[in-house]
Amino acid sequence: MPKSNLKRIICVEDEAEMIDLIRLILNRRGFDVKGANGGKEGLETIRRELPDLVLLDLMMPDMDGWEVYQQMKADAATRDIPVIVVTAKAQSIDKVLGLHIAKVDDYISKPFSPQELLTSVENVLSRKKSG
Repeated sequence: MPKSNLKRIICVEDEAEMIDLIRLILNRRGFDVKGANGGKEGLETIRRELPDLVLLDLMMPDMDGWEVYQQMKADAATRDIPVIVVTAKAQSIDKVLGLHIAKVDDYISKPFSPQELLTSVENVLSRKKSG
């Protein structure tokens, strides 16, 4: 059962192309990536799958990333899952300040390079292991 020791990542994002891109980058490194289209589906998928890591877009039409994040943190089953927030470059600095206050594990800005994504994912997962 080699599949079981793959790290599972859920990518909550309302753009299908972005999910495909992230899946492509991370699958090559041996991660098991599932996409969830938008916040509501994302939250349901996170609760069902209990992944090792969540990549969370902030700007989504149905339920924004902050709402997903707060609901994850309010639920004992999902509270300890690390979250990397994916923001668009144009978003304001208060969003980034909010990340520090909210104790998000990391954040990356779109557009990001494959290396940035991998570095962030690997750093956060290794912190989780050792912490």
